[in-house]
Amino acid sequence: MFQTQNIEILMNYVSDGIQEINAQGNIIFCNRAAAVLDDINIEDVIGRHLLDVYPSLTEDTSTLLKVLKTGIPVINNEQAYTNYKGHQITTINTTLPVMENDQVIGALEVSRNITNVKALSERIVDLQTRVYGAKSEMKTGDNADFTFDDIITNNPELIRLKSIGMKASLTISPILVCGETGTGKELLVQSIHNASSRKSKAFIAQNCAALPTNLLEGILFGTVKGGFTGANDRPGLFELADGGTLFLDEINSMPMELQAKILRVLQEGRFRRIGDTKTRFVDVRIIAATNIDPVVAVENKLIRRDLYYRLNTIMLMIPSLKERKEDIPLLTEYFIRKYNTKLYRNVKGVSGEAASLFQRYDWPGNVRELEHVIEGAMNIIDGKVIQLEDLPPVLRRYHETKKHIHLLESQSLKVAVDQLEHEMIVNALDICGGNISSAAKKLDVPRQTLQYKLKKLEID
Repeated sequence: MFQTQNIEILMNYVSDGIQEINAQGNIIFCNRAAAVLDDINIEDVIGRHLLDVYPSLTEDTSTLLKVLKTGIPVINNEQAYTNYKGHQITTINTTLPVMENDQVIGALEVSRNITNVKALSERIVDLQTRVYGAKSEMKTGDNADFTFDDIITNNPELIRLKSIGMKASLTISPILVCGETGTGKELLVQSIHNASSRKSKAFIAQNCAALPTNLLEGILFGTVKGGFTGANDRPGLFELADGGTLFLDEINSMPMELQAKILRVLQEGRFRRIGDTKTRFVDVRIIAATNIDPVVAVENKLIRRDLYYRLNTIMLMIPSLKERKEDIPLLTEYFIRKYNTKLYRNVKGVSGEAASLFQRYDWPGNVRELEHVIEGAMNIIDGKVIQLEDLPPVLRRYHETKKHIHLLESQSLKVAVDQLEHEMIVNALDICGGNISSAAKKLDVPRQTLQYKLKKLEID
């Protein structure tokens, strides 16, 4: 059984900050991560009252003191405070009461530092505010660069999808785009925006998997000063995208409670900033995307069923690259032209072997992977034609494996078995320095059997 000392040692190796206070509000435990986060000396704070160490907090704003008073856990709560050196810190806290005989005798808090993430996200919103400010006359939609002409394809399904997308651009209904990572979901979404009557307004994209729940909610809906500790008046992406398009990528990664608020905006066109009592109205077209089958996402409770039905007004499913291999030569030529310009090259194309490999390979990273393969090859190429040796190791290994399998398949069983035995024996002898006894042991066969096979397979 773990002793208290062992538990404390373990807690010092946890990456999140952990603090505990007693019934009087005095700090009785602080791990290394919490000390580093707050830039404090553990020995200096043990035994001191929490508010003495964190003077910017109060009994109302401190989650530890609140839980100590109420006995009610606080889960994933955002808290901003100023440490004793004057640095602004933002954390996501989970705070639990410590009970004994049904009495609250203390509180324990686990804190995750999101200071840098919050600062970066607010900087992004500030930059977007300058470009798309609610009253700005500079809304040009210039950050949506792609049009339907940029979707290069000979694939019948993708051609049909482009046609549906063009029709969808003329409506105001929400759209759900489905496709594996790297298939070009944002390219299609930008094309719809630029073909719509909203093309002169803002186009804003937000990846829902990129930020913690609390930050994502503030970024989407905005905040008001005093809404929570450290909050300022700040518009959210819905306000910045007013009149334009808001693209919510990987919506299946958005927490369910936040999805409910998105649904309200979709249905009623109104929302409230965090901590505000004022209702705001916006005219925003929402286009959402998921990188997994939306039906599976609903069944696994990753997408609310009612939100799915609302978004599913228009659904566009982008085929993977392995389902549209007729596009590989087109895309290869396009990316070679693109990187000839970027890298000041004069590459003419790919070799026959490389082109054949491109057709056999499954491209799990889809079009994005193909582009990166071409870009990588053109950084190291010496000639004017991309060869097998210019491709990344994963493609070369795939080529060798398939070539070996094809060779075995083209032979009789006896010849294929003899060839495999020959390779294994030679490899074992190489490893064992030509020692037959050691090689036999490695191959798990009697020494006499190995000698027989050496003679049969004419191995010197």
